[in-house]
Amino acid sequence: MASMQSPFASLLNFRDVGKTINSITDTELLKTGKLFRSARPDEASSDDRARLVTEYGVKTIIDLRTTTELIEQARKRDARIKSSAAVPHSNDDIAEPLKIPGIDYREINFNGSGYSKALIKQLSWPKFVKLLGLMAFGYRVEAIAVLGTNVMRQRGLVGLAVDSLDACGSEVKEVFSVLADPGNYPLVIHCTQGKDRTGLTVLLTLMLLGVPSAAMKEDYMRSEGELLSERESRLVEIRQLGLGDDFAACDPEFVGKIEQHIKERYGSIEQYLRGVGVGQEMQKAVRSILSANPGL
Repeated sequence: MASMQSPFASLLNFRDVGKTINSITDTELLKTGKLFRSARPDEASSDDRARLVTEYGVKTIIDLRTTTELIEQARKRDARIKSSAAVPHSNDDIAEPLKIPGIDYREINFNGSGYSKALIKQLSWPKFVKLLGLMAFGYRVEAIAVLGTNVMRQRGLVGLAVDSLDACGSEVKEVFSVLADPGNYPLVIHCTQGKDRTGLTVLLTLMLLGVPSAAMKEDYMRSEGELLSERESRLVEIRQLGLGDDFAACDPEFVGKIEQHIKERYGSIEQYLRGVGVGQEMQKAVRSILSANPGL
């Protein structure tokens, strides 16, 4: 059954960002039918996957997940396919390709090498050696759990988002390069839950568009309710990475803390974006595409 916000039965946390913000503010701030956000669409039904193209006209999907997440998702899909082969009348949807035909995929590992290095620097020497050993033998999830237990859990959702702002400039630029091209729309941005990395990239976009803080916070916080149906399975994944249960929730201070960090360290969202290579013309292009009143 589709949730109160998502129009899909099997694609969680999906919403039209412009429509959501306009509804929250009771204004026509943003264009609708352009920018969508969601959780991972890999496990969506055939019908829901088809609707992304036929009903919403999606041309591009920006996938912010790490290589490890993509490998794990492919492994789980392969296991389901093998299981279904031995079970008559199983759901044929699991045999669908991970990528939806007709959509241009942009895989941008948002928490890339700069982010990883920033976290690894915070490990003790013995933990660093352990992480290297696990990676060398292909235990990627276990290696990430070393970071999760010893660094990420302590930083929390907001701390990691701040780290992303400071360390992931090239990835932010890559995302905005896609957002600045009108030929890429309509488009969907997603990570695993569509909550944190997706939340941060959407937040940066909304800040550039001049959306009020309260509206940005409400949009971000909606993800918590949208993900309730899979909370228990998400908790299993989160715990495997050495993270606390709070990582399955939305932090009410997320938006305010990000705004504060950008103002105190960079001066403004425009200055932050210029600093990572998103120049004035690219910023103007994003406003022109997504703002209902780009000249204001």
